Amino acid sequence: MPALQLRDVGTDGESPAAPFQRYELGKLADHYFVRGGEVVFRSRGTPNTAAAICDPLPEPVVVIVPLVIIRPDREKLLPEYLAWAINHPDAQRRLGAEAQGTSLRMVPMTVIENLDIPVPDLRTQEHIIKLSALARQEGRLLHQLAARREDLVTSILGKAAKAADPKEIADDR
Repeated sequence: MPALQLRDVGTDGESPAAPFQRYELGKLADHYFVRGGEVVFRSRGTPNTAAAICDPLPEPVVVIVPLVIIRPDREKLLPEYLAWAINHPDAQRRLGAEAQGTSLRMVPMTVIENLDIPVPDLRTQEHIIKLSALARQEGRLLHQLAARREDLVTSILGKAAKAADPKEIADDR
């Protein structure tokens, strides 16, 4: 059966993507599985972020500790919005303040259960999710643009250096 592990859930809040490592784990109770539409939370390590699970998954996926499954009431709370809200800097500060441990931080489940997050109507949640995705895409594109601009400048300067007359360079010293 496929298994969702801590290494599969990035620190950026993006939904984890298949293929997942497969294991023979025998018969497990349903509450250890995600089928899509849930949120998984990184309860250990840094940062303690959440990611929405795409709905539907091709097959149920077992979730391995220290990931915690959160099952929102989808009539009131979209999984993508819940993950966004948990990953919001305000919520992250509250989670950080409640984390336990020094070398390996852990956020107890009770802290997640008691985390206050604003819950706007579903339409507003959808708008927030879309705008957040667009902002992430913009960030990726700006990063690519900066890298390509650096490559272009390096290439132009390299060509300029090669085209310079070696005699003129020696005379300028």
